[in-house]
Amino acid sequence: MKRNLFMVSLILLTFFVISFLTNIIGPLVPDIIESFDLSLTMVALLPFAFFIAYGVMSIPSGMLIERYGEKVVMVIAFFMSFLGAFLFAFNPSYGMYTVSLFLIGTGMAMLQVAINPLLRVAGGEEHFAFNSVMGQLFFGLASFLSPLAYSYLVLNLASGDGDRNFILHLLSGVVPEGLPWISLYWLFAAVSLLMVIIIGVVKFPRVELKEDEKAGAVETHLELLKKPVVWLFFLAVFCYVGTEQGVANWISEFLQTYHGYDPQTTGAKTVSWFWGLMTAGAVLGLIALKFMDSRKVLIGFTLAAVISLTVALFGPGSTALIAFPLVGFFASVMWSIIISLALNSMDKHHGSFSGILITGIAGGAVVPLIVGSLGDAIGLRGGMVFLYITLGYILSVGFWAKPLITNKTIGGKS
Repeated sequence: MKRNLFMVSLILLTFFVISFLTNIIGPLVPDIIESFDLSLTMVALLPFAFFIAYGVMSIPSGMLIERYGEKVVMVIAFFMSFLGAFLFAFNPSYGMYTVSLFLIGTGMAMLQVAINPLLRVAGGEEHFAFNSVMGQLFFGLASFLSPLAYSYLVLNLASGDGDRNFILHLLSGVVPEGLPWISLYWLFAAVSLLMVIIIGVVKFPRVELKEDEKAGAVETHLELLKKPVVWLFFLAVFCYVGTEQGVANWISEFLQTYHGYDPQTTGAKTVSWFWGLMTAGAVLGLIALKFMDSRKVLIGFTLAAVISLTVALFGPGSTALIAFPLVGFFASVMWSIIISLALNSMDKHHGSFSGILITGIAGGAVVPLIVGSLGDAIGLRGGMVFLYITLGYILSVGFWAKPLITNKTIGGKS
C-alpha cells in the first residue's frame, strides 16, 4: 500500500493529544487539593479513575476495532474525551471530576489500541519502527508542553489578564472565580471536539491486521493467562506505569510540601522537565540499544533511576529540582524494553498478549493511590518510598527475562 503521509501526520497529532490530556494531572494536584479540600488519598483517586479505564477498556477496544474499524472507534474515543472534559468544566466538583477522568481515560485507552496498527498501514511496514519512535517523541513533546500551558492559563487568568487575547478572554467568561485551572478542561473539550470533526471527515485506509496482531477470542486470552511469563510481564508493565505516574503525579505536591516551591510555576516547570527529559532519554536509549543487550540497558537505566529518586526524596530542594526530571530521563527506556522483551518471549498470540500488557497501564491507577494513602499516614516522602518496590521489580526483569529473540547490536550475533 502507498504511504499516506497525511494519515501518518494525523496519527502523530493523535499521539500528541493523548499525551496532552493524559499527563496533566500531576501539576494540578496542589490546586486540586486546595480547591476541593482533599486528602492525599482522595486526590490519588483521580488518577485512579483515569488509569483504571485502561484496565477496563484495553481488551474490549481491540474487539471493537475488529468489528467496527479504527475510524469509528477513534471518533467514539474522542467524543468520550470531549464529554468528560465538558461535564467537569461545566460543573466543577470532586465527584464530577472522578467521572470526567474515567470518561477521558476510556477514550485514551481506545485510542492507544487503535493507532498503532493504523500507523503500520498508513506509514508502511518498513517505516513502522521509525514512525513509532516519532509517535513517542510527539507524545513526549505534549507531556512537556501541557504543564507550561497550565502555568500560562492559570497565571494570566488569576492575575486578571484574561482580556489579553481572544482565547483568554473567552476562558475568563466561563471559568469560575478562584478556579483558573479549570480552564484546561475547557481547552481539552475544545481540542477533543475538534479531533472528532477532523477524524469524522478524513477517509481512513483499510487496515488488514496480520493474524498475529488480532485480538483473539476469550479462549486465547485464557490460554495466555495460564502462562506465568504473561503475568510476570503484565506486572512489569503495571510497575512501570505505576512508577511513572507515581513520580509525575506527586512531584509538584512534594516540592511544595517539603521545599515550599510554588506549584503553579516551579512545580509545573519541574513536571514539564520530567516529561521533557523522558523524551530525551528515549533518544539516548535507542543509541544504547544498538550497542548493548536490552536487558543490560534496562538494568543500568533502572539503577540510575533509583539513585535519582533517592536524591530527589532525601536531598535539598535545589537538588530535587534536578533529580526528579532525571528520574524521567532514566525511566525513558523502560516501557519499550519491557514491551519488546515481553513480545519476544512469546512465539504466537502477540495481538492478544499486547492487549493484556496494555491492561497493565492500570498500574498508573493503583500505585499513585498507594503512595497517596501512605502519604496520609506517614507523610508524602514516606509514601513515595513505595516506588522502590516497583523500581525493584522492573530491575529484576533485566535478570529473569529470557526472550526468544534478543535485540540486534552492532557487532553482535542477534
